[in-house]
Amino acid sequence: MTEPWPLEFQLAKDGRSLTVKFDNGQSYSYPAEFLRVESPSAEVKGHTPDQAQLVHGKHSVVVMHLDPVGNYAVRIVFSDGHSTGLFTWRYLIELGSNYEALWKGYLAKLAAAGKDRG
Repeated sequence: MTEPWPLEFQLAKDGRSLTVKFDNGQSYSYPAEFLRVESPSAEVKGHTPDQAQLVHGKHSVVVMHLDPVGNYAVRIVFSDGHSTGLFTWRYLIELGSNYEALWKGYLAKLAAAGKDRG
């Protein structure tokens, strides 16, 4: 079975959300803040799970532009200068499929750390 393939990327005019439509009929809309705090970069995720960083204060971040990387990923350039995460098609589907749980978990981690989305 082949992996779903993205057919269309739609970046909102204000850069606050990105919608990706896949060839299997799935479509996900991702808030820019969510993509930023879930960036697959080593800066955010670390090289091991215990190195992961809690990113905060990104409520107003926007997506500036998208750079294709081969035929397997997209690099998202954010307004805060972050651009090192490569969002593979598989990772985008994982984020979209698990959005609610991931977002709730992120908000809980922020609260536990005394941080905010600011």
